[in-house]
Order: sequence, then structure tokens, then C-alpha cells
Amino acid sequence: MSQTELEKSPYAVLDVVNCTSANLRKVNRLVTQVYDASLRPVGLRATQFNLIATLVKLGDTPLSRLAGVLVMDRTTLTRNLKPLVDKGLIRIDHEEDQRIRIISLTDEGKIVFEEALPFWREAQSQLVEGLGQNRWSAFLDDLRAMIDVVQRE
Repeated sequence: MSQTELEKSPYAVLDVVNCTSANLRKVNRLVTQVYDASLRPVGLRATQFNLIATLVKLGDTPLSRLAGVLVMDRTTLTRNLKPLVDKGLIRIDHEEDQRIRIISLTDEGKIVFEEALPFWREAQSQLVEGLGQNRWSAFLDDLRAMIDVVQRE
């Protein structure tokens, strides 16, 4: 795309108010507030629910794989896991090779996930309904495309 085409696009691609990063961060903060409020009755934050839900899908998994699936660095993931370990919702075990840590949901973690699921579904439904099913589906497609673009670089 030429400089002229960029300047004539509907959202002025090079105008800083249209910064992809800044706008994603705004949306992320607002959406996170919706999920945090919904999950408050079970004592989870949206980020914690996402970690637990990912473990439900993956089962016991190495820390490095979990970090890859969540697109997080291992240090940040370890820091985010600590409160869940402290609450007894997950455990971290070592393989024979002590460098490999396996992340698992505890029985208590499974119970809390089941308790949290209706609250998450309520928030999810509220947001999908607000956008409309077709727009929400297209939004997810666009987000996945953005992940692909960034991971290729």
C-alpha cells in the first residue's frame, strides 16, 4: 500500500489515534473488566479463569507448552500461576528432568472451574449479544489473523 493509499484509507492508517496496539489494549481493559466483574463471586479474575480453562482443555501440560498456547513468556506465566497454586487450584510438578515443570489442575481447581463457568458464560453471552453473532465471529477471525501476522514476523 502506498503512502497516499494509507492516508486516504477510512481510518487513516498512520494516524496515531488508530494505533492497533493502543486500541487493542483499550478493548482488552474494558472486556477484562466485564469478565472480572462476572467472575468475582467465585474469587477469580479473567486471566485466572483463562489459565484454568486452558488447563481443562489441555490436561496436564508442561509449562513451556502452556506458555506457547497462551502466547506468554514463561516468567510471566509462572508469576500468574502462583496465586492459583497458593489457592490450591493448580499444582506444579517436576518431571524426572527437573527442568521440566508439569502444570495440573487440582480437584479443587476443577470444582472452581465448574462453579465459574456459568458466570463466564453470562459475560460471554453479554458481549456476543452486544456485537451480534456474525460480527463476533468475524472479530475472532480477525484476531486470529492478527496473531498469524505477528507470529510470522
